[in-house]
Amino acid sequence: MPRVSPLRNVHEAWISQQQPPSVREGVEAHRPGAAVGEMRAASIDYIPWGDANDQGRPLCEIVAGFGEVEAEYAALRRGVGLIDQPNRATLLVTGGFNDRRDFLNRMLTQEMKDLAPGVVKESFWLNRKGRLEADLLVIELGDRMVLDVDTHQAATTVKTLSEFLFAEEVEIRDASDQFHRFALHGKLALESLAAAMGPQHGDTSLKPLSAQAITIDGVPVVAARRDQVGEPGMELVVPVEHAARVWQALLAADRSLGQDRRRVRPVGWHAFNIARIEAGTPLFNIDFGPTNLPHETGILKQRVSFTKGCYLGQEIVARMESLGKPKQTLVGLRVAKDLLPVAGGQVFAKSADPNAPSAMGDQIGVITSSTLSPMLGAASIAFAMIKTAHAELGRTLLVNAEGEQAEAVVLPLRLWPSADAPPISTST
Repeated sequence: MPRVSPLRNVHEAWISQQQPPSVREGVEAHRPGAAVGEMRAASIDYIPWGDANDQGRPLCEIVAGFGEVEAEYAALRRGVGLIDQPNRATLLVTGGFNDRRDFLNRMLTQEMKDLAPGVVKESFWLNRKGRLEADLLVIELGDRMVLDVDTHQAATTVKTLSEFLFAEEVEIRDASDQFHRFALHGKLALESLAAAMGPQHGDTSLKPLSAQAITIDGVPVVAARRDQVGEPGMELVVPVEHAARVWQALLAADRSLGQDRRRVRPVGWHAFNIARIEAGTPLFNIDFGPTNLPHETGILKQRVSFTKGCYLGQEIVARMESLGKPKQTLVGLRVAKDLLPVAGGQVFAKSADPNAPSAMGDQIGVITSSTLSPMLGAASIAFAMIKTAHAELGRTLLVNAEGEQAEAVVLPLRLWPSADAPPISTST
């Protein structure tokens, strides 16, 4: 059976309250002056996350949407979206503080020696060939360390890291059956978290890549700031048995933030996907994966330290850095026409020969993610893994989109806010 979120019944109860009166009550609502039309019932759509297992079943399912992707996207940009994440696994690293920090410093691509309590780091875990085993969010809490990872990499990450443990007093285990994951993303993410905690808990502001142990409605929660959609974002680690309680408390924060408008609402994958592509946030298992090298991901600087000591796969990473260019790299694309390429769609070089029978040159890559960007006037944008020789910013390529070929310009991964935009606010 696919992994089922402990919030599934909560979601179904919430959506039932969003039904038009005629659907809930079984009679046509009295709406004086309203245009006559069909009132559709709201519903929740679920989609499988990742590849199927040996029995052809997905490892887990996530909410695609709660019926109104436009409203959900608007919540991410104007208020706050509450996102259920059964696709995220929680690993616990326990043992001596110095032991676990020194051990992971020898293993991961990021510098861990300065990982003080309350500090969060993004890092890759590589194999001996320098390929990606996992993309990790490392959260140090002082008494323990939390590793956030895609649920598909949880078991292998525990196994492969544990194989390098010898005399260290360190234990790494998958605690996903004890802790559930959800996130807050949007302009009011910090405010909604503070409202759910209550005024008696004092300062609740968190700077990007920092963490804090907090309490929501009497439940201990780990909150880590990670901005993935161009707005403040909070990753929450919650005991499974109290997940529904915390979720409801966060939704109830709308009463103090709403100002006669809904500011906090559940958000599904489709809305989050639009926002994270706009903000230049590629994801493991979607835009890059186990076959890739760190230099190919487009987020090398956010994940790899070149001033630290040795770690597994470092020789490959250092050699690639000295060579200057990988064979392929992840880039952003903006499509000239009002056409949307799909994941897996081909990307071609544009022929420089004006006498060529076709403008299309050789295939140089594939689309990994795409969307129509509301913040860019409904422009068609995408991530694509392409040959580095064609990855120069401003270069025009060709993509297959909706049965046609369209020009696309190579741009940075982050298209909104633009690279020269002011930084995201770091406090409430």
